[in-house]
Amino acid sequence: MNDIEKSGQELLSPTPENLPKTFIQKLRGGFFLVIGYLLSPLCWWNDLVFNLPIAYFFGYICSLFAPKLLMPGVIIGYWLSNIIGILLMQAGAIDMLQKQTQERNVKKELLTGLVSSTAYTFLILALIHFKILDTPSFFSGS
Repeated sequence: MNDIEKSGQELLSPTPENLPKTFIQKLRGGFFLVIGYLLSPLCWWNDLVFNLPIAYFFGYICSLFAPKLLMPGVIIGYWLSNIIGILLMQAGAIDMLQKQTQERNVKKELLTGLVSSTAYTFLILALIHFKILDTPSFFSGS
């Protein structure tokens, strides 16, 4: 079989190894972007469906070591789920929008996600502290 017949046959029967890397990269990027969005603080309804159950499970695991670690574990789990969401969104956007395969700076991406999530957390805490946002009654101690 000559090269022209081989290339024609490859076009007719696309297999995963014949698909262009950019298509697979964009598909993976889209998946990461959607999952990241669902975990990130940008999605307004995600807390009840995704983040709080993940955070509670994380807090429950922490409380197995010491019962007093339930609430701090929930807070840390919530914060981590938001960070993971932002990082997944970043990775997905890079995969989808990047034209050429380039070396990625994972440390820089991780630091950017960590700083933005921490800034978001401090913003929410400041809004609660200055009574711009109210907390649910089960945090009031009554």
